Formats: sequence, C-alpha cells, structure tokens
Amino acid sequence: MRTVAGRTDHVVVVGAGLAGLSAALHLLGAGRRVTVVERDAGPGGLAGRITLGGFRFDTGPTVLTMPDIADEAFAAVGERLADRVELIALQPAYRACFADGSALDVHTGADAMEAEVRRFAGAREAAGYRRLRSWLERVYRAQMRRFIDANFDSPLGLVNADLARLAALGGFGRWQHRVDRHLRDERLRRVFTFQALYAGVAPARALAAYAVIAYMDTVAGVYFPRGGMHALPEAMAAAAGRAGADLRYGHEVTSLERRGQRVTAVVTTGGRIPCDALVLTPDLPVAFRLLGRAPRRPVPLRYSPSAVVLHAGTDRTWPQLAHHTLSFGAAWRTTFDELTRSGRVMSDPSLLITRPTSHDPSLAPPGRHVHYVLAPCPNTGTGPGAGQWPGLAPRYRDGLLRELDRRGLAGMAESIEREHLVTPADWQARGHSAGTPFSLAHTFTQTGPFRPRNLPRGTDNAVLAGCGTTPGVGIPTVLLSGKLAASRITGPPARYRSRPAAQPPGGDGGRP
Repeated sequence: MRTVAGRTDHVVVVGAGLAGLSAALHLLGAGRRVTVVERDAGPGGLAGRITLGGFRFDTGPTVLTMPDIADEAFAAVGERLADRVELIALQPAYRACFADGSALDVHTGADAMEAEVRRFAGAREAAGYRRLRSWLERVYRAQMRRFIDANFDSPLGLVNADLARLAALGGFGRWQHRVDRHLRDERLRRVFTFQALYAGVAPARALAAYAVIAYMDTVAGVYFPRGGMHALPEAMAAAAGRAGADLRYGHEVTSLERRGQRVTAVVTTGGRIPCDALVLTPDLPVAFRLLGRAPRRPVPLRYSPSAVVLHAGTDRTWPQLAHHTLSFGAAWRTTFDELTRSGRVMSDPSLLITRPTSHDPSLAPPGRHVHYVLAPCPNTGTGPGAGQWPGLAPRYRDGLLRELDRRGLAGMAESIEREHLVTPADWQARGHSAGTPFSLAHTFTQTGPFRPRNLPRGTDNAVLAGCGTTPGVGIPTVLLSGKLAASRITGPPARYRSRPAAQPPGGDGGRP
C-alpha cells in the first residue's frame, strides 16, 4: 500500500464530519499531532443538528448500522463508543408499509424475521428468506476485509482469493436477480433491494456485491444513539479533543500553500496553519479545487439521486409508525427510472419516515414529536436545477403532505408546529455537487479501485476521505474512509490496545 512520503508529524484534517473525525482519531492513535478545521460552529458536517422551538432535528443520516466501525475509531485513542454514546438496538429495524395496505416488520434476528415473513407471505417465502440471509452473510464476509476496509493502489489489488469467492457467490451479477432467486413476493423483494437508492443505481443494474448494504440493514442490526444521530460526531469530537486534537470550529479553508508537490500550510478564515500532511473531507470538486487539479477520467463522474427532506415538529404522532418506516408506493421500477434517467420527481414516491422521539422524547418539547420524511428525487444534473427548487419546493412540500395524509398519516399538515425543508438546492449550497448528499453513484466504473482514489495525484502529502472516495456512501463506509485515509499517512494500523487517553492540561477535554 502506498503511503505519504516524508515527515507526517502534524496533520491538518479539513472537515469535522464523520470522515474527518474518524481520520483524526486514527491519526491520534498512531501518535500524530492533529488539527481539525471545520467551517461550521461545531462538529458533525452532514450529520448536523438544528433546533427550532425546542425541536431538535438531525440534518443528515438517521440510520446507524455497523457501530463496531465507530467503536474502532474510539479504540484508537483508548476509548469505547459505549462509554460516550448510548446505543439502542431498534426492533424492528424498519416497518415496511405497502400500497396494498399490508405491513411487515423487518427484524434483524433470523428467527424473528423468518416468523414474520411466514406470517406475511407464507412458508415458501420464509424458507427463501433464510437462503437469502445466508447468501448476504457470505457476500459480506467475502468483501469486508479485502474490498471495503481496504486501500487500493491499482485494479490489480482486486486479484485475491476473496475475489474468486465473491464471483462464485454471484457478486458481479445483478442485485435484483440474486434477490429474485430467493424471493417471489414483490413486496419482500423491495425490502432487500431498496438500499440501492443509497448506491445511486437501480437494483436491476446494480452489482450484486452491493447487496452488502442490505446485509448491514437487515442482518447486522440498526441502532439509534440516544440524543439523536448528532450524538455520534459530538462524542467523536469530544474523544479527539481529550486525546489532544486541536479542534478549530468556524474556520473555513480558503487556500493551501505549497512547496513543489507538498502542501505546507492550510489557510483559513482564522489564519494560517502549517502542516506536514493533510486530510481533505469536503465534496470532491471542493477538494480538487483546493488542490488545484482534478483527476483525469475517461468518462465524467456520475452522481447519485438526491433527496428532499421534511423535518417536522408536530403536536401529535401516529401509532402505526415505527422508529423507521418505509412507505412504498405502488410503482417501483418506474421510480428508479424517474430518479436516475428521466429526471422527474417521483410520481408515486417511496418514502423513509423516521420518528426519533419514539426512543428519545427529549428531542421534542413535552407531548410533541419529531418526524423526518425523506423523499428521494433527481439530482440537479438530471432533474430540476438548483435555481428551480425555490419555486418548486412549496408545491412539493404540500404534495408530500397530501400523500402522507392519503397513506394514513391524517392531519400531519395541521399538526406541524415547526418545520425545516431541505431540497437539492440546499445540498448544493452546502457544497455538494449535483445537489446530492449521496455523492457519486456506485456504478462499476466508480467502485473499488475505479472510484476516485484517496491518494490524489499531483500532491505528495494530501489524502482524501468522505463518501466521494474509497469505499463509498453511508455511515459505516464514511467512517472507514477516515480510517483508510489515516493509514495512507501512518501505514496500516496495528491492533489497538486498550490504554488510557492522554489528558490535556486543564481538565478532561469536555467529556460529557
């Protein structure tokens, strides 16, 4: 594995999102001095927080899987995730509601889910679920060590025994086809393929290897941090500060100083910071603009669909909602065509509705509730441009609430006391290319060693992290991107041993 050459004693990490904080913790664990620079007033990045009238809304992801990857970052500085964040295992992980009025609770325990599938669709489908679960577990084991938690220097890095195992499992076929081999019920097929939305590719075209996302959602378990998802980056920042990181919030990076092929200092709105190495976590075009060059690629980068998110603080809730509810429309294949090809907003949307107050009422005033409604939509390159969304947003919001009313959440519009609507124009204003927080689609030419590398050409001591580089989109993979970026600077990490964290002068570094 190639690593940054030369001195790397002091590393500046640009961005205090999950990728940047993961990189910082792994760097600190390897003995580096770390300065984290963040333009916002606190940590989190996409996993941010807004407070309106006593309602606390997570502004980014709401589904946490694979918490052991976060725990590994804490372990780098001798801490444990469990000591910083209380995680609640969600049962069910999801409730799936379908256009025909049926509903299925998605359990991550094998026996519980088999019983639920048998109730929902019969014994044949329950047996098919067991076979599918076994296949998902094998696909995960074949990929994790060599393809997901791995740095690539060239496509030759793919050639190993696990590649043969993955091929034998059908990992280079199509996701939809592999699921269809085990399940016949169209509703069940959706439960194990809707995750392709996160990968930015329709299940019928996505590599079956990406069904590993379905493994994370439906087998490994879904968790909720008490205090909301923002509690995770807050805890990571606190652990980094306690381990000696210099955390500088409200400082936006304006330029980089160079000497030849090396970055020698980061210039921010708060001053100049000399550095020996650099980790950049902004969206790829921002990072490449700071570096002064973009990678040469034979075809343009292709971005995932975006999302409209309605954050609603309400005076009531609806008992049929689980913590996470998947509300599927009748349409399915046409939905992916609208999102990725024709560029139309979904005519019959499939929605993710999250109600975090079901497990943490403190996120809202007494007797009130928080609802998060995510509606996938085309990005600004495929669908309406950023300039169109200010006029489109009010109509879209009203139509979304009418649809929710039709699907059984009667009176939601009238129940809203505080709200915040996020559209592709807002994502774009935050620096996300094509107005999408999901970055590059996981097409074959943007997968593994073919994804923009975290060791960019033309700069000897800069490394990239975040969802646009290796290994990809989602909380587990973004956390891994920080770890992989750190290992480009420090070399492969040793197995972390439990040890007391360094105490900075003047107290405990803000431990909550």
